[in-house]
Amino acid sequence: MVRILGEGNSLLNQYIYELRDKSVQLDSLRFRRNLERIAEIFAYEISKELKYKSVSVETPLGVTEMNLMQQQPVIASVLRAGLPMHQGFLNYFDRAENAFISAYRKYGQDGTFKIQFEHLSCPSIGGKTLILTDPMLATGASMILAYKALIDKGMPTHTHVVSIIASREGVEYVKRNIASQSYTLWVGAVDDELTNKSYIVPGLGDAGDLAYGSKM
Repeated sequence: MVRILGEGNSLLNQYIYELRDKSVQLDSLRFRRNLERIAEIFAYEISKELKYKSVSVETPLGVTEMNLMQQQPVIASVLRAGLPMHQGFLNYFDRAENAFISAYRKYGQDGTFKIQFEHLSCPSIGGKTLILTDPMLATGASMILAYKALIDKGMPTHTHVVSIIASREGVEYVKRNIASQSYTLWVGAVDDELTNKSYIVPGLGDAGDLAYGSKM
């Protein structure tokens, strides 16, 4: 299932607009905060899909029943651009377990690249809900590489893959290559074009650089 939240009219579109706007991008603090706020919106929407149980709560005046989540999810993010989104999810799933994946584009002399996986820090995710986040879904290769590394730690009952801006090619790649039949792909917007260097157009640029500064 693919859910494109930006197709509806909501405050989400204001935040995505600001992420894309090259003049607003000059403020890296605002860029990070918008990534975080968008993740909070995704967290709220995903929370509607989780399983709940009835529990009693005692107030100063009596007792009532409330529906609470049966189990907190595991939040996994691809470094480094995924860090602000990770915080946004933690703002809502504040008791969640956490995982971090280090992956990057390793370029050859001819300008081509492959996705290089370096490190994974992760609890067991077997039988749990996994939320895997990365702001940009370009080719989809890094997302699938991260997912395959994570499921070595156990197969989740359901996986929520979350990106803010996706290419149509990236969406199709994830749909073809994700191992689980129990998953939902959440995106803010889908752009049609992917350049020969695998940049999304119009996209927004390099989310990691915009959030944390240029890298060597």
